[in-house]
Amino acid sequence: MSVWSVGFINARLSQRTPVLGLRLWVLVAAGAAAAVVLALLIVVCLCRRCRRRRCSRLAPAPPHHGRSNRSLKQQQSMVSDKDIEEAARWPPPPSFQPPIEVIKAEQTAPLIMVEAARTSGETATSSGGSTRGWSTESGGSDAAEPEASRRGWGRRYTRRELEEATNRFAAENVLGEGGYGVVYKGILRDNTAVAIKNLHNNRGQAEKDFKVEVATIGRVRHKNLVSLLGYCSEGACRLLVYEYMENSNLDKWLHHGDDEISPLTWDMRMHILLGTARGLAYLHEGLEPKIVHRDVKSSNILLDRHWNARVSDFGLAKLLCSERSYVTTRVMGTFGYVAPEYARTGMLNERSDVYSFGVLIMEIISGRTPVDYTRPAPEVNLVEWLKRMVAERRVEEVVDPRLPETPPPKVLKRAVLAALRCVDPDGGQRPTMGHVVHMLEDDLKFRDELQLARDLSPHASDSYEYEL
Repeated sequence: MSVWSVGFINARLSQRTPVLGLRLWVLVAAGAAAAVVLALLIVVCLCRRCRRRRCSRLAPAPPHHGRSNRSLKQQQSMVSDKDIEEAARWPPPPSFQPPIEVIKAEQTAPLIMVEAARTSGETATSSGGSTRGWSTESGGSDAAEPEASRRGWGRRYTRRELEEATNRFAAENVLGEGGYGVVYKGILRDNTAVAIKNLHNNRGQAEKDFKVEVATIGRVRHKNLVSLLGYCSEGACRLLVYEYMENSNLDKWLHHGDDEISPLTWDMRMHILLGTARGLAYLHEGLEPKIVHRDVKSSNILLDRHWNARVSDFGLAKLLCSERSYVTTRVMGTFGYVAPEYARTGMLNERSDVYSFGVLIMEIISGRTPVDYTRPAPEVNLVEWLKRMVAERRVEEVVDPRLPETPPPKVLKRAVLAALRCVDPDGGQRPTMGHVVHMLEDDLKFRDELQLARDLSPHASDSYEYEL
């Protein structure tokens, strides 16, 4: 290009235009920048749209209820007999009797699978063992094996290694048996004790359970959640390797002990509840997409050597995308723990776990199972029985008689109130698990202050007043 042409172009670009007196080259640069920004916005919009499409179809939004949640401070500052009685008088949901299939097992409360709607070709089976184990839905099987080793989901073991660890899956090493798997204690070659879950060889169910649990547990790390150490997938064999918990599960210590005095003190029980709440809060609020456990119960709360709670058994876990409030699914879980709105409609969200946790609080306080047909008719259902006891101002009578000590009345009432709020028939009015954690943490601080007051004064139990 000649010097004359370059000079001509420069002269033209330097000319001022009628647009605010700007030079031509300024307008050209601004236009180019605007085009780049517009292109970037289009790319971002397309990416967000694709991300939404990856989530399964949204169900219709649930109706919004006018009654708003009380603030956390109000929940903590208004604990009284009146509050507890009002919570207990909340009307129970309409009676609903969905089709239920129960297979009898050696346990007090049977493990069941409830179907809100059964389609052609689907079957509902369940079973329980001494540990009241799994209940998982059936479904189609994908032929592709999960590539867990490439995603950092633990070590891949061979079947031979795990057979050696369990003495060829000997009966004396069985820790528990559930609907879709048997759990064995194993000793690896490096003398590490592990729990090995052998999923039943059902190509439709066991493989799906395997993929759900490996994909879910493998990426979760929290001190109150059980850790997946590895897996085995050889042919039809599906094995999961977990860390071993020395003190078994909470169900064993609450319902299967022969001692007149339980080794679980009140403070230990509250510590277990707090750890469980923290684990569930992490699943609901610390992950994306969030995880709904769907089977929160005492037999799924494992205890390590220091009696710390570890939430286990994610075979029923459901993943929720952040854009949705709930998903619609076949109703599954353990009888007595299932939220009423989930049983009626099949609509699942994290508040379903909150309801189950409320039942767990009642179970720990009373030492009773959620459903016990050996008791008189008015006492069969734990939730309804406890509400009735509160309404009759008999809160002190709900405490587990095997407790080595009786908790202070105010401490007991705070725990009962937390349980009642978790089992509110209106799922939208239940607290989040994050709020429940704060309630239990504040209750722990309150107990410490109450104990300090007792230490300072021998008559503190009668005279000490605390602004609740």
